[in-house]
This record gives sequence, C-alpha cells and structure tokens, in this order.
Amino acid sequence: MRNGHIVWLLGAVLALLTSCKKGYLDIVPDNVPTLDHAFANRLEAEKYLFTCYSYLPSEGDPDRNPAFSAGDEAWTYWPMKEDFFYLDPYNIARGNQNSANPLLNYWDGFDGKSLWQGIRTCNIFLENLDKVIDLQPYEKDRWIAEAKFLKAYFHWYLFRMYGPIPIVDKNLPITATPEEVRVFRQPVDSVVNYISALLDEAAAGENSGLPLRIASATSELGRITKVAALAIKARVLVTAASPLFNGNNDFAGMKNKNGQLLFNSKYDATKWERAKDACKKAIDLAHAAGLKLYTFNPSIIEVDHATQVEMNIRNSVCEKWNSELIWGLTTDAAPTYWLQTFACPQLDPNAFNINLKGKLAPPMKIAEMFYTKHGVPIDEDKNWDYANRFKLRNVTALDTGMQEGYKTVGLHFEREPRFYADIAFDGSTWFMKNGDYNIQSKLEQYSGKKQSRLFSITGYFTKKIVSWNLVFTKTSLQTESYPWPVMRLSDLYLLYAEALNESNSSGEALTYLNQIRERAGLESVQTSWSTYSKNPTKYTNVIGLRDIIRQERCIELAFEGSRFWDLRRWKTATQVLNTPIYGWDILQSTYENYNRRVFVYNMQFVGPRDYFWPIKEDNLQINPNLVQNPGW
Repeated sequence: MRNGHIVWLLGAVLALLTSCKKGYLDIVPDNVPTLDHAFANRLEAEKYLFTCYSYLPSEGDPDRNPAFSAGDEAWTYWPMKEDFFYLDPYNIARGNQNSANPLLNYWDGFDGKSLWQGIRTCNIFLENLDKVIDLQPYEKDRWIAEAKFLKAYFHWYLFRMYGPIPIVDKNLPITATPEEVRVFRQPVDSVVNYISALLDEAAAGENSGLPLRIASATSELGRITKVAALAIKARVLVTAASPLFNGNNDFAGMKNKNGQLLFNSKYDATKWERAKDACKKAIDLAHAAGLKLYTFNPSIIEVDHATQVEMNIRNSVCEKWNSELIWGLTTDAAPTYWLQTFACPQLDPNAFNINLKGKLAPPMKIAEMFYTKHGVPIDEDKNWDYANRFKLRNVTALDTGMQEGYKTVGLHFEREPRFYADIAFDGSTWFMKNGDYNIQSKLEQYSGKKQSRLFSITGYFTKKIVSWNLVFTKTSLQTESYPWPVMRLSDLYLLYAEALNESNSSGEALTYLNQIRERAGLESVQTSWSTYSKNPTKYTNVIGLRDIIRQERCIELAFEGSRFWDLRRWKTATQVLNTPIYGWDILQSTYENYNRRVFVYNMQFVGPRDYFWPIKEDNLQINPNLVQNPGW
C-alpha cells in the first residue's frame, strides 16, 4: 500500500469518502509524475506493467503467506522475539484473528501490498496502453494478456481469502458519485465466472498474446504463459466446485443489504464437470509446452536409488525452472531465501551458523500423514506395526534415511520416500550436494534446543523446501533462492484426478495419481491397496478414492502452501484444525525421554467463521453496502 490511507478498493472511493492526501494519479511507478509520462513510450509502459506484477504477494515467504505458518503444517516456538518479519500468520494459527485490525490483511494492504490497488493498477494499464506509440502489436497483445491475468489473479487471491467480493472490472472515474462507489459484494458464482472468463481472455490466441513457453530465460522467467493462465483457471474452478462453495448451507443466509444472496447453497454437479474440462485443457497445453514430471538427473552426481528418488521429490520444488514448473514466482529478488533459512537446522556440529534457524517445525500429525513404504496410510497397512509406532527401535544398515546405530521410534521406520525427502528428525540423514549430514536434535545436541531460539518446537524439520545447493560455514551462508512454485504439474494432475473422481470418472483419475506415485517410488494405488491395506477395495468407490486423493494431495504438496487452502475448500478444517499439535520432548537429552509424545498447542478453528477472513470494521463504515463475513 503506497500511503496509509487506501482502505478501500477504488481511488475514487477515497477521493469522495475519506481524507486521502494523495491524488488520483499517485499510483504510477516511482519517479513517474503523470500517466501521460507513464505511457509515453515502450520503456515507461513496461515499467508500469512490472508495477502490476509487483503487487503479487510474496508467496515464498513464511511470514507473508498464510499457507505456511497460519495453519497446522509447520509450527514454531512462542513467543518469538526475533527471526521474523511479521507475526501475523503465527497469531492466526493461535486463534488471534480479529475484525478490528485483521491479520495478513491483503484487502487494505499488507506488506505494502493492497490487492485492490493492484487491480486498479492493472485497470489503469489496460486503459492507457493504446497511448504508447512505439509498441509492437505482438508486444501489446502479450502485455494486455499479462495485465488481464494479474487482474484475475488478484481477484482470485481475494476470493480465496474473503469469499464473495466486489468485482472491479473498470476503475470508476474521479467524478463518480458516492452512490456509485459504494459497491456491493458479488455472489460467489458471479465472481468465479468473472475470474474464469478473464483468464480465458488472457490465454486466448494460438500465436498471439501470452507465450506458450518463455523464450528468453535470462530476462523473462517468472512472467505469465498460456499454461499458467489455464492452470490457475483450473485451480479456481476446482475450488468453486468444492464443498466450501458448492452445496454449503453454512452461508445460505449470507446476503447483501439489498437482499441479494451471496452463496448458492444448492449442490451443482456440473461445477465438477466444468472443473474437469478446465484441468484437462491445462494439462494438454502443459504437455504441448514440453512440461513433464521432474526426475533427478543422476549424471549430476552419483547417488544410490533411494537418494535419486528423494531428489526426484525435493528438486521438483527446489530446482530452478525444472521440467514441471508451470509458474514460478520471482517478484522478490530472493523469493525463497527466508523460507529456506527458517526451515534449515544446524547441520554440522563443527560449523554453527546463526542464519540457519530450523524453526519451521512440522507437527507429529504431519509426520503421521505420510504413507508406509507400501504406499498406504500407516493405520491401514496390515503389515506395519501401528500400535507400537512410539516405541524405540535400533537403526540398522538396511533402514532408509536414518543413521545406523541410532535409536528412534517405530514411526520413522519403513515409511515412503516422500517422508524422508520432506521431513528430518533426530536420527535422520540430510543429503546435500556437498555431502551427507546427520540430524541430532536432542537437548544440547547441535541440531536441538540450546537457547531460546533456533530450534524446532516439535523435533521435526521441513527438509523438502531447502535447496540441496545450500552451503555454509561458521561465518557465511549461500543458498540458491529458487522461484516459488505457485503451480507445478503434479498439482495440476492432482486437481484433475479430484475433478475426475467427483465426475464419476474414477478409473481415469487413478492414471494421474499413479504417475505421481511412480515418481515418488511407490506402486500404483490399485496394487498398494489390494495388497497391503486393511480396506483393499477403498479405491473402487468415489468416497474411498476421494479420501485417497486428498491424502495423496496433502503428501505430494506438503509444505508448498496447498494444505491450508485445501482443508478450507474441502470444508474439513473444522475437524482437522481442532486437533492438538504434538511433538517430541525436545527438552530431554536421552533416547527414552526425548522420544515421548508431548502436547504443544491446542489449535481452535471456529466454523464457519474461520473459513474466511474478516473485512476490517472501518471499511464497513466507509461503505455501508458492504456486509461482514459471518461470525465476525
């Protein structure tokens, strides 16, 4: 947010209803005093386009993206007096959201970014691009498509947070009357249709508009492609078809003050058909663009099979611009630097580095979420000792991902490759390009708690999001800050599998699930459940396969900002986010005492209130046509 006065979505609102100190044109890029100058030539107009991009939230930052630290996927010690930029997401996780001064308030402005202002900036760009006299037609078409995508994405981001929102397709003129600027929230279906149509416009044209793939890797990576536009459309439509928005009676009475209903509480099966078609179209275009599931190239460094599978998983996120990345976010100069340093623990007993925080700690329920080595849930595997999962065992040379001769609990034995790729724990190993490291995190050990900061509150660490290129000494730290994967192909496959299953095409859904499982070193769903599950026919019906798809999604996309939103759209957050956070007893120094499950925090998710953000109370006074989300 440029000045502290922008509390509503339109500059015209502020000019008429508040004491805004800056003028209508003060949203142009720095050092550009007028719109005429901003669109005087190609160079200045391109700067304005990049200003539109600059409003994208920093989704690769754990303090700026609620999906990292405002849910149950990664916990941290409390209170924090340093090692943070914003405490907003951590306070949301602890039930401290409020309507007087909402946390992570991207409606009015958070981290200097109001998404309504971003939308308004896109509109100004679209309204003025014709003024540029030295712009090639193909560039003009592409820039228009990019601005339309960004406008759609900002609406989508707000919709996901707040539910029904106003639609700002055009900026109101400064001469607009107070009645004109007191806009209403629009019904869910109208918002979805608007975003979807705008994304279609952005992706239109076979040989014009957005490129199929980025040609100039040195200067344009991170900009929008046709594949990205269609993939985000698929995500929007899957969300719209999901239980939060499709057949949800909790918001049946929510209406504008003019009586207009904002939620259609009647279930509509055609929404899943529409989502299915959107996913397939995006997948087909992704394949045409050469995208495929990433696999690690062993010629880079010689590794055994288990390590190769582990790096298939880790580098599908951390390898820059890899083969399955549909859209990587590069708005910030180092988009994932802080995420990696917050996640990585002390790895070397002889090289303590204060920049390695190791504080993003998965709770025990996340560790239990991953499958056994047989590819089924730990409480379903008839050959896995679920009852004794908290008993100590000795690690042998045959055990994967752990230090031979160490002791750890049965929960850590005979688990699927994604468990060892995603999570580290006391007694586990951590493979990096410059060598293998051992995690030893009991009290006073080098990876454990030695002071009031720089430790995991649960005893687990988020290995998956740390690049294997990170290197450090006692006095230096270097890491490759990869672009944050807003969307990758495996995510799109999982969205498609979900839409297929909900559209009574379960057999085809298995095809896409199995491709992801194969890359992760697992057998097919059919083989795993038929052979090892206590419920061998679970995958043969829609309800059973729905449960499998949801768990597969939570595993495959762990620590990528997906679970937070998935639990909401599935409308399961009321159950899942009201279960306690548990970890290991990190204040103990012996095997027996450390490996005891201890209570960390009792999360509280109040439904239906917490499914959406509150609108700041001041906005309801400025615009009396706005209605608050239920419960706030």
